Amino acid sequence: MTFGESSTFMKGVTSPDDEARRVFDRAVDAGVNLVDTANVYSEGRSEILTGEWIKGKRDRVLLATKCRFPIGFGLDRKPGPHELGLSRKHVLEACEASLKRLGTDVIDLYQVHMQDGSVPIDETLRALDDLVTQGKVRYVGCSNYTGYRLVESLWSADRKATHRYESVQLQWSLAVRDAEREMVPAARAFGLGVLVWSPLARGFLSGKYHRGQAAPAGTRLETWKDSYKAYDNDRMWSLMDAIRAVATRRETTAAAVSLAWLLARPEVSTIIVGARTVQQLDDNLKALEVKLTPEDVKALDDASRPDWGYPYSFIGMREPW
Repeated sequence: MTFGESSTFMKGVTSPDDEARRVFDRAVDAGVNLVDTANVYSEGRSEILTGEWIKGKRDRVLLATKCRFPIGFGLDRKPGPHELGLSRKHVLEACEASLKRLGTDVIDLYQVHMQDGSVPIDETLRALDDLVTQGKVRYVGCSNYTGYRLVESLWSADRKATHRYESVQLQWSLAVRDAEREMVPAARAFGLGVLVWSPLARGFLSGKYHRGQAAPAGTRLETWKDSYKAYDNDRMWSLMDAIRAVATRRETTAAAVSLAWLLARPEVSTIIVGARTVQQLDDNLKALEVKLTPEDVKALDDASRPDWGYPYSFIGMREPW
């Protein structure tokens, strides 16, 4: 998402192309083998750059991208009904456009970027099934789904004998644990891989932010002021105190501890890191060296536990959730 200059929601927080290329090469050389992009990132520029940079390395890279949102539209013209969403027409056309930008014959994991309640799930799954059958896509996944829509999708795929979602991409971190209510248990029950986005809560958990201080200049949360305002509260700062305490005991960084907490979860297949610099990437890779003790995990769990609400809290008093 940080590859390519953006004029939309990532404006001002992407990497210069030369630094993004260094991040990419460093990640692959370090053994990272999944690159996750989307057609809307930097209005298609992210896919173009990714396609250029995987040349000569395609056999070492699992390539993932997404469709759902419109690209190339501004205030002068809004997208039509089949220029966004998960209709058959848009899914097929979006895939062809992504293949062209990526310069590849096949996408390893093709994901729908968010559920679309205006389109029957059978229509979306049939389009995705055709892409797999045609050899243009190897596996399909979803992102930003509700629990009921995910299970409905799995039920539909079983009933209609189409390829099903094999993965779910979702937001999950010590700061945002809402996915544990429905999505994580559903993935566990049905054997879906879990790809985690924003594992550092837009960088808040990296340790670079401090109570009572403005976001440092040049950071993502300096630009995304509303996000920083949402985290700037006693609960989140108490969580950071707990993370820093564990980091001190393990002689590592707050970012490494936050990522290690996720890596210790058995449901997690991979973590997507949006490093803007090589230094940020190296800081994130430190998580692979961190071994949290049960006491560490409990301290982090306790400090980050949200109010689950009914019926989750009711069930949790009587059996593990």
